[in-house]
Amino acid sequence: MKNILFMSGSIGLGHITRDLAIARELRRQRADVRISWLAAPPADEVVIEAGERLCPEAGELVDENAIAESRAEGFNLNLIKYAAAAKGQWSRNVEVLERATRDREFDLIIGDETYEVILAFRKDPSRKPCPFVMIYDFVGFEAMSRNPLERLGVYLWNMKWAKGYKRTHEYVDMSLFVGEERDVPDERFGFLLPNRRDWAKTQCKFVGYIPPFDPEQSTDTEKVRSRLGYGSSPTVTCAIGGTAIGKELLELCGRAFPIAKERIDDLRMVLVCGPRLAEESLDVPEGVEVRGYVPRLHEHLAASDLAIVQGGGTVTLELTALRRPFIFFPIEGHYEQEVHVANRLARHEAGIKMMQSQTHPSLLADEIVRNIGKQVSFPPIPVDGARVAAKLIADLL
Repeated sequence: MKNILFMSGSIGLGHITRDLAIARELRRQRADVRISWLAAPPADEVVIEAGERLCPEAGELVDENAIAESRAEGFNLNLIKYAAAAKGQWSRNVEVLERATRDREFDLIIGDETYEVILAFRKDPSRKPCPFVMIYDFVGFEAMSRNPLERLGVYLWNMKWAKGYKRTHEYVDMSLFVGEERDVPDERFGFLLPNRRDWAKTQCKFVGYIPPFDPEQSTDTEKVRSRLGYGSSPTVTCAIGGTAIGKELLELCGRAFPIAKERIDDLRMVLVCGPRLAEESLDVPEGVEVRGYVPRLHEHLAASDLAIVQGGGTVTLELTALRRPFIFFPIEGHYEQEVHVANRLARHEAGIKMMQSQTHPSLLADEIVRNIGKQVSFPPIPVDGARVAAKLIADLL
């Protein structure tokens, strides 16, 4: 057997769902793989729910979701401040990885946005116990304000990201980019630093997008609605993902509901809190349905006549692949959502971008009425990224 350790990093649930998709496809291509996992809450619960093998050391990983939630100010999260806070604890994750690989022999380690690991291996390549694959879905940081300290911090982070790429082979055996070449900005990391797209073309293999399901199986909306028990009422599903950041967005949706319902009499709205936000913490009007964590959320999105979501890369990708109308609110100050994801969606002509700081309930209600049940016209996107990634990993094995 070939033993693989899959370390799923970053915040939320988007990364673990695509990692599980890669793992499933890898097993289809190679019958001789055994996969173990390192993942922090709430991703660890998804791993267990999927029947996968979670390493006991996973319980010692840093909870980066808690760090992000503690640094968020309502619907605003400055990722530079988050990264600075998380970086101070990254050494613990590297120690956890070393303990997990000390007594078990692995043939390969896969890290999904595990920047702490790649930085540790770059500093001391001898710490790498076996071949290592790194997964990216964006390249480079962005300053979201004119604050000179933030701009300096972004420049220094980008310098660290970009420098030394000619010796990358010493500490990473393969880098995968989830997306297309055009998803990487054709611009420099910063003054006198390399071009980001050129860096990505040199360092990464582009695999396309990785929805954690087959979109073709969810194209019959009425069939999906019937299976999930939805009636014929036009339904808006609002979801915030795997962190508690987004409480204000769900409450904004709730306040927009009675205004929209005056114009759509049988309107139905479902708010999905996810695994880290208590349902009872929401202050919403009567008639709005509130749910906690919903497994296989994409099925409920497929059954919806309109979705309202945070601007996460995975959920917006799923809605694009499902070809459903949706409104997305990037977490403000979150450069990946505000810049990288928003630009990708604009390129695919998918979704309607709104900013929470500029949106009041009646404005959102207008958009709900205007877009619910609307036939989308955006072109299809490449969705075989799990198969492509698995093939590249299998070849490396």
